[in-house]
Amino acid sequence: MTTARRNLETLADRLAAYDRLVEVGIGRRTELAATLVEAGAAVTATDIGRREVPDGVGFVVDDVVEPDLAVYEGAEAIYARNLPPELHRPTLEVAEHVGADFLFTTLGGDQPAVPVERQTVREGTVYVAREFDGETREDGRSYQGPRE
Repeated sequence: MTTARRNLETLADRLAAYDRLVEVGIGRRTELAATLVEAGAAVTATDIGRREVPDGVGFVVDDVVEPDLAVYEGAEAIYARNLPPELHRPTLEVAEHVGADFLFTTLGGDQPAVPVERQTVREGTVYVAREFDGETREDGRSYQGPRE
């Protein structure tokens, strides 16, 4: 199994606890969203330009810097792969506004630009910037967040 495939499986395992997710900046890397949908999650992908996504994955053109917050409402988690540092704070602000966990990876040696909990996974690090573990959200829903 390739490192890329192990990394994908690691991220999918980490995000599998969530029923409703939004991926920020899907780009051409659609396999994680597809894997999550196959596992039964509802996934909406965003990007600043139109992208093709797999069947079952919703798509909305949105810029997280000037977001349409309705896209993110009801999400339990917002996640991103290889998120550039300039998008860490805007994405965290969206997650905080809608009461969602925010999990992301960075590209190469980029360090998180927001306070995070580092979680080592099989093939790298997932940064968790917002996590409601067992708390009640503003909308009254309560959930346990991701499994360890």
